[in-house]
Amino acid sequence: MTSSGPGCASQAPPPATPVLFRAGCPHCRASFELDAGALRLAIGGTARTTFYSFTCPECETAVRKPAGERIVELLTVGGVRTMRLHAP
Repeated sequence: MTSSGPGCASQAPPPATPVLFRAGCPHCRASFELDAGALRLAIGGTARTTFYSFTCPECETAVRKPAGERIVELLTVGGVRTMRLHAP
């Protein structure tokens, strides 16, 4: 399903086999693996507004990290829900 309106979320088709992503929490320093459903990707108009986020399974802190082109590609192909941010 693809949407093109402002603030609409789009989602890549799920991969054939489940994908796990390695992540780390900057707050409690835990390292862990997350499936695509535990991550969210926001793609903005600039590098500062493109990021991924998740909740740390250890300390339950909301984490937001910048996402460069390669990270965006990996998360998108891996089935992470993606939201495109549009300026008003």
